[in-house]
Amino acid sequence: MRKILVASSKGGCGKTTIATNLAAYFAQDGKRTVLVDADRQGSSMHWAEKRAGMSAPVLAISGLRADWNEKIPQDAQIVIIDGPAGIRSGEVAELAHDADALLVPLLPSRIDLEASEHFLQEVSRLGRVKRESLAVGLVANRLKPWTTASQEAVEEIKRLPFPLVAQLRDTQGYVLVAGLGKSIFDYNSEIIRGHQEDWGKLLRWVKKQG
Repeated sequence: MRKILVASSKGGCGKTTIATNLAAYFAQDGKRTVLVDADRQGSSMHWAEKRAGMSAPVLAISGLRADWNEKIPQDAQIVIIDGPAGIRSGEVAELAHDADALLVPLLPSRIDLEASEHFLQEVSRLGRVKRESLAVGLVANRLKPWTTASQEAVEEIKRLPFPLVAQLRDTQGYVLVAGLGKSIFDYNSEIIRGHQEDWGKLLRWVKKQG
């Protein structure tokens, strides 16, 4: 069973978008996939409920109670944990105590990067991270690659203490498919395939963990 935590100290960074699309990818790949929603807004739970009748459903479990780990089926192959908004390093340590990897989404703005730096420093001091038993990957999210701001942000993210494992372009497509309980991996148009390619490095990195 591979467990991936998606978490950030900064709200509105696309954490749930990454968690749901990642869960959908593995479900489409035939893996028995569980999505744990530890965010009080419950967006991942609502998304999974809409997806329930589809050919590649994702089992959603609330992560708001301390016993959520006990509710994961024994035959689950992939567990994606959508962390709470504004998470702190102590909560990361608790949610990721047996996780294989932590994904931290970052937005390409000075304010967002500065707000995340202290959180990443705290994460780097966690015991499992120091022992290299918990891999940490950064995801540059909602990029506009043609702008100087996004290009400079990517270069700054590359200087942070963890590897940049994905650069995801900004598109309303994520919002539209989420409202249907779907993901970009449920479609095959030329435009969507371009965004799917953005996930290639991230997916390869995740599959190496655990």
